[in-house]
Amino acid sequence: MAGTEGGGGRGAGPLLLGVRHHGPGSARAVRAALDAAQPRVVLIEGPPEADALIPLAADEDMRPPVALLAHAVDEPGRSAFWPLAEFSPEWVAIRWALEHEVPARFIDLPATHTLAWEKDDGEGELTGEEQPPDPTDETPTAGTPSSEPPSAPEPSGPDLRVDPLAVLAETAGYDDPERWWEDVVEHRGAGERDAFAPFTALEEAMGALRETYGVGGHERDLVREAYMRLQVRAAQREFEDDVAVVCGAWHVPALRQKAGVAADRALLKGLPKVKTDLTWVPWTHRRLSRASGYGAGIDSPGWYGHLFSAPDRPVERWMTKVAGLFREEDRIVSPAHVIEAVRLAETLAVMRGRPLPGLGETTDAVRAVMCEGSDVPLALVHDRLVVGDVLGEVPPGAPAVPLQRDLDRLQRKLRIKPEALERELELDLRKETDAGRSRLLHRLRLLRIEWGEPVASRGSTGTFRETWRLRWEPELAVRVAEAGVWGTTVLAAATAKAEGDAIGAQSLADVTALAERCLLAELPDALPVVMKVLADRAALDTDVGHLAQALPALVRSLRYGDVRGTDTGALTEVAAGLAERVFVGLPPACAALDADAAEEMRRHVDAVHGAVALLGDASGHGHGDTSAPGQGDGPGPGPGHGDLRGRWRVVLRTLSARDTVPGVIRGRAVRLLLDEGELGPDEAARLMGLVLSPGTPPADAAAWIEGFVGGGGGLLLVHDERLLGLVDEWLTRVPAEAFTDVLPLLRRTFSSYEPGVRRTLGELVRRGPGKQVGTAATAAGIPGFGAELDAGRADAVVPVLRLLLGLDDVVDNGDNELVGVAG
Repeated sequence: MAGTEGGGGRGAGPLLLGVRHHGPGSARAVRAALDAAQPRVVLIEGPPEADALIPLAADEDMRPPVALLAHAVDEPGRSAFWPLAEFSPEWVAIRWALEHEVPARFIDLPATHTLAWEKDDGEGELTGEEQPPDPTDETPTAGTPSSEPPSAPEPSGPDLRVDPLAVLAETAGYDDPERWWEDVVEHRGAGERDAFAPFTALEEAMGALRETYGVGGHERDLVREAYMRLQVRAAQREFEDDVAVVCGAWHVPALRQKAGVAADRALLKGLPKVKTDLTWVPWTHRRLSRASGYGAGIDSPGWYGHLFSAPDRPVERWMTKVAGLFREEDRIVSPAHVIEAVRLAETLAVMRGRPLPGLGETTDAVRAVMCEGSDVPLALVHDRLVVGDVLGEVPPGAPAVPLQRDLDRLQRKLRIKPEALERELELDLRKETDAGRSRLLHRLRLLRIEWGEPVASRGSTGTFRETWRLRWEPELAVRVAEAGVWGTTVLAAATAKAEGDAIGAQSLADVTALAERCLLAELPDALPVVMKVLADRAALDTDVGHLAQALPALVRSLRYGDVRGTDTGALTEVAAGLAERVFVGLPPACAALDADAAEEMRRHVDAVHGAVALLGDASGHGHGDTSAPGQGDGPGPGPGHGDLRGRWRVVLRTLSARDTVPGVIRGRAVRLLLDEGELGPDEAARLMGLVLSPGTPPADAAAWIEGFVGGGGGLLLVHDERLLGLVDEWLTRVPAEAFTDVLPLLRRTFSSYEPGVRRTLGELVRRGPGKQVGTAATAAGIPGFGAELDAGRADAVVPVLRLLLGLDDVVDNGDNELVGVAG
């Protein structure tokens, strides 16, 4: 092999380059060694089934970080990833081989065995890398084994899980393995004469560790290493010793070992298999971090990427990046800050005996100079730069399941690009492109592909507005492969999935929620199936609570259908029939309930009240300002359903008058009737007076008050002096022995009010009866209220209101005061 004479890391046999899987120093060292050795073939740790995918690494559209994804054909959720970043030694080896037109091959245990081998290990995902403390880095996958793997030989040393880097760092006197690795490998000076020296040293160190610890608690490595030895021998027969092997440093002593072919084949005999597919998928720096749970993770992928891309003056360039980030966040950072931070980092490196400033020194310098000692802005540097949100790209020609190709097509058509950085997307459903984006995101959610999460829209409550929080995670590629069993396009797969979910739904509420999602996703072919299941379930379900829980989702679906121009006639019929059954069953269902059940039923009453109001609008009144222009009124509920609101008011009156109904429900029924204008203030005050009379137990009266004034009822008491007076008078009459029982209930009721409302109520009660409020006399017996309108105080507000409404012009009166002039 050319250029290897005298190399300390090069002797007879193949060139073994032991690396850390994600490290810029290792990556540069691999490139230097390959340049020096000029091998005729490069063998790389990875699944051999991916050999056909290696040429794609040279595609101009391939941008790391990326990962090899292997998944079982019959069970796509059983998957494994082999992530590669620009600074991964394996990626550098692949690129070197392609640039020099040298064959590159993967030699690790095939994924067909790896996926089957892990079937009995529970839920999760596999990562095909090795990095201490777990050199296999395999997190178990879902499934049950079809056969058992052969037993691997017992380790020669103690059976404990060893972290080789931690042991070597401790031996060298370091308390941080990351800092030791940076000093020894990542900060090695470029241009050293012996390109093989670092690999020789690592091989000797790992050999000593394996002699002491055996396989360090990772017996499956023996099987993998047996397979790799067989592949190395096969390459030697073809290329003699002009073979370079790039693998985890932990495996190098085992590959150098002179083991018999028969013994290696015996270890591989009888391994289970599953049919697998492999492809390239985008990866992210954040998913390379150890904090993400990745076994071969590193603490600072963004920092390592910077070291690899900026080998000259890395500290100066890093400080410039940090300053740019702070300026984007409107923090004042000058060039002087950058200069001072660089000097401080270099000084700290000298004081700590380090060859170059590392991440620790640069972080301390940034904290002291640019953050003024605060860790708050420093957290932004760690999140955006030290870890980072870089998302790789894969060329369109990479193998993919049909569903993935259709998703890629829709993403390009709708101009909605996957991004690793979380962002919010505002949609206006009146626009064709935004409506298409909404349909796509809702369909993906039906398929359990959680690319986007709907959030509350800011500044709008209309149904034509949607806000999504988007973030693309690499694992979503697995979800796409899993969803491929439902169809080859997003529309077909979402339709089939919705139909399957409807048939397998466990409760009526699940079916109604699914109907709502079908309308949001615009799945007209799935809706008839869902509606049939919904009608059947509604006819058989006799639990009023279930019916009341299901009704609001159905009514919301009508609004969504209206803004999307969807025919919801069948859905309206089911919703109206469901409402009728709730009306009939609710009064008897509210009798003889304990406190918890009464509170739950009160929430059902609120939900049904809102649903009936919307359903009444759908019967011919449209949606006013909340619907999209040009969409027309909602479909009517059909004959016999025109007076749902009237029948609901009858139900509320029944609930308010029955003594067997818990007080919290009776109070809420009175409040809803009052809000609807079906009950006058005088009548409401009379009913409250009856409930708060001395003959009513204090606990029942407190429950009635909670139902009546809870949930935003504070303003009602502020503006209605009679109701506040009744509550105040009742509270003063509660016996001392009963006061401690009703206090928690009252505290819960009034603590839900806004602070301003609570303060106003306190001031009104503190003034007491007979006090003056402004210029009007307070009515006798009513705390804090005047007997009639105070015209003077009311007139003082008029100019301000006119200014706010734009009815007046604003002029300067010469006394530096702005006054309104009537138009």
